Amino acid sequence: MPGDTYQAVGSGAVTAGEATDTKDTATATGRPRKETVTSTAEIDSTIIHPGSVRINVKGAFIVDTPEPGTPANGNGTATTGGYETKDIRLPNHTAVVSHIAVDIGGSLAKLVYFSREAHSREPGGRLNFQSFETDRIDDCIEFMRHLKDKQLALNGSKPGELCVMATGGGSYKFYDRIRKQLGVDVLREDEMECLIIGLDFFITEIPREVFTYSETDPMHFAQPDANIYPYMLVNIGSGVSILKVSGPRTYERVGGTSLGGGTLWGLLSLLTPADNFDDMLDMAAQGDNTKVDMLVGDIYGTDYGKIGLKSTTIASSFGKVFRMKREAENDGEENGDVSHDDRERSSEQEAQPSHEHDTSSSHPNHPSSSRPTSSRSAHDAQRTRFTASDISRSLLYAISNNIGQIAYLQSQVHGLSHIYFGGSFIRGHPQTMNTLSYAIKFWSKGQKQAYFLRHEGYLGAVGAFLKRQPRNWGRRGSFEEGGEPALEDRLRGRNGNANDEAVIM
Repeated sequence: MPGDTYQAVGSGAVTAGEATDTKDTATATGRPRKETVTSTAEIDSTIIHPGSVRINVKGAFIVDTPEPGTPANGNGTATTGGYETKDIRLPNHTAVVSHIAVDIGGSLAKLVYFSREAHSREPGGRLNFQSFETDRIDDCIEFMRHLKDKQLALNGSKPGELCVMATGGGSYKFYDRIRKQLGVDVLREDEMECLIIGLDFFITEIPREVFTYSETDPMHFAQPDANIYPYMLVNIGSGVSILKVSGPRTYERVGGTSLGGGTLWGLLSLLTPADNFDDMLDMAAQGDNTKVDMLVGDIYGTDYGKIGLKSTTIASSFGKVFRMKREAENDGEENGDVSHDDRERSSEQEAQPSHEHDTSSSHPNHPSSSRPTSSRSAHDAQRTRFTASDISRSLLYAISNNIGQIAYLQSQVHGLSHIYFGGSFIRGHPQTMNTLSYAIKFWSKGQKQAYFLRHEGYLGAVGAFLKRQPRNWGRRGSFEEGGEPALEDRLRGRNGNANDEAVIM
C-alpha cells in the first residue's frame, strides 16, 4: 500500500518497514490533508537501511552530454555505430543510493547505477548505463569493483554497504564469482518481472524515451502515459521472448523464437570479419541486401500489386546466392577457367569430411589443396560478388522480418495493438527499427503500432534496480502524502485487478 517502505535484510528477504502511513493519519484527524511533495529532508529521513530509499523522479529527463569524469565504456572504447545510451538526470533526488543493478544475458551484461554529479553544484544525480560482452564478464565485475571503491564519492555511502541486484541467466551462472570478487550481497531477481517493471517505468515516467519509427519521421516521441495496459513486449536479446502484460506485474510469456540477436551475431561471426556486434551493425548500414536477396521484382519484373507486394519486397533471403554461384561457374566454363569435370570433382571433394588430423590446408588429404586451381579461381570469383556488408544487411533483414511477423501474429492472437520492442539487439539501429515497424504496420494494415525505447537494452537492469526500492519506487505519487494513491495502485484500479496480493511482491 502507499506509505509502506521495504528494506533488505541479510538473507536477501524483503520485509515491511515502519514508515508512517499518511493516509491513516489523515483519516484519524477527520479531514484530508493537502497533497504536498516530500522534501529532501523527509526523503532522507525515510532511510532505515542504506538500500531502502525513496528515489525522487520528479523532473527526470534524458541528458545529451556525458558527465565529466564518467568511466569509459564497458569495452574501454567509444561506442561505435552512432549508438550511445544517454544518462537519465534525477534533479530532485539527493538521498543515498547504495546499490547497483546488472542484467547478465547470453551475449551482453547491462549495468545500471546512480551517481552524484561531482562537477556540478546542482542537486540530484544521474542513472548511468553501461554494457559489457558477457564473454568478458570479468571486465564487468572489475567495473563494479571500481564503483564499490568510489561509492562514497559517487553516492555518499560506504563501500561495505554496496549491494548488487542481479537478473538474467548470468545472475545464476556468475553468482558465486560476483560475490567472491566483490565481497558484497548479491540479490537475484526474476528476469521477466524485471523487464516489465523497467518498461513500465520508462513508459510512464521518462519524457522523450518512447518513440515510433518511420523513414519519414525517424523518432516521433510518445508522451509518458499512465493508461498503458494491456500491451505486448517483444524482448530481443540472444533469443526472443514475447510477453503479454495485462497490468502492473501481471504478465505471461506467450511466445518467442530462438532466432534473435545471438543468431545474427553468430552467423555474421562465421561469414564476415567483424569482431563485435557494433561492427556488424556498421557493416549492415553500408551494405546492399539486393545483391544477396531475391526480390519480388527479380521474379515478376515488377510489383505484385494484387496481393500488395512491391517489387522491392524480399521474396527470399539470400535467394540470389546459389543462382549467382551457378552463373559464376558457368562463366568459368565458357571462359575455359574450369571444366565440367573439374566442377564435379571439386563438389565431390568438398562433400567429403575432412580428417581430424588434418591441421593445415597444405596437407595432401585436405580438400582445398586438391581442388583444381581453375575451380578455386571460379569459386573465389563467385565469393567476391558478395561483400561482408551486403551479407550483414541481408541477414539483419532476415532476422528482423522474422521477429516482426511473429510479433504481429502473437498480437493478433491476444488482441494487443501496442507492441514495445526492447533488448540489446536493436541498439538504435535505423534498419532494424524500420524493418520491425514496417512489418507491424504492413501485416496489421496500420491497426497496430510498434514502439521503441532509447534505453531498450536496459529494461531488465532498470527493473532490478527498482526492485531494491520501496514498492512505489519511480511512480509519480509515491512521494505524495494524503489520500491520493500511488500510480501503480491507480493503474491497477483502472484495469480492474482485484488480485493485488497475487501480483505484487
